[in-house]
Amino acid sequence: MSATIRTVLGDIRPQELGVCNAHDHLFLRSPMLPGQQLDSLEAAAADLRTFAQYGGGAVAQWTPYGMGRNATGLLRLSQATGVHIIAATGLHQAHHYQPAVLAGIEDRLANLFINELTRDSQLRAGLIKVAGSFHHLDAHARRTMSAAASAHWATNAPIAVHLEGGTAGMEVIGLLCGELDVPPGRIILGHLNRFPDPGMHRDLAEAGVFLAFDGPSRANHSTDWLMFDCLTALVEAGHSDQVLLGGDTTVAAAQGAPGMGYLLSALRPRIERELGPDAVARIFIDNPARAFATEWP
Repeated sequence: MSATIRTVLGDIRPQELGVCNAHDHLFLRSPMLPGQQLDSLEAAAADLRTFAQYGGGAVAQWTPYGMGRNATGLLRLSQATGVHIIAATGLHQAHHYQPAVLAGIEDRLANLFINELTRDSQLRAGLIKVAGSFHHLDAHARRTMSAAASAHWATNAPIAVHLEGGTAGMEVIGLLCGELDVPPGRIILGHLNRFPDPGMHRDLAEAGVFLAFDGPSRANHSTDWLMFDCLTALVEAGHSDQVLLGGDTTVAAAQGAPGMGYLLSALRPRIERELGPDAVARIFIDNPARAFATEWP
């Protein structure tokens, strides 16, 4: 069985993915982010078209269950723009949900994730998104990661992890890989630029996981200048085949954020100048194709 990448429009071969924004949001809604909701189909389409104009071919959409993913909107966006969209199942931190929502699904999380990964229902997901807490894993994180591991073993789907402030990466690896036996090559750790510690990043890379760094965002004040130091350290340490880059803009371009196009118009040229064209090809094309490709059952 050959590996494919599951997009909202169907499965594609890894070589069809193209230049990939490995972590972003087209639709998003949370009580913790008032005024920052992404709910405009037109704004998302404009952002995607700009991304495509710079050569972008795919976006991994990390908005999980219950946060306004807009499955129908994702389908329409991919059809209208030609950009591949990988949708997420999974669950974010507890405070992003009303207690009644969590109470209604906590006893069936694994089945919920599996259903969205394997059936042609309202959403065709291609990854599982879960989240840690700041410098630790709380009970909610452990519960959702355990469900994600069960869903992984049923589907082989990759698990993408929101690291709060870029922290608790080793704790996540200890739980998912150590206790729950998920292969490290099936795990993507996100937001590592928010904790710009090259030594810690090397430790994570040596465990075998993928490392996702995020571009600029008014919402989370990502630090581009330190991110390049971290990327350089990883490449020099021989881990260029584990690095991913995403926009994670979280605020619509229409509201003042740089938008997805910035990832390719500004960040990609600088990476090429500092790290060379081979590193650019790995970070934007080769690594995402491996990270999101799965031998689906």
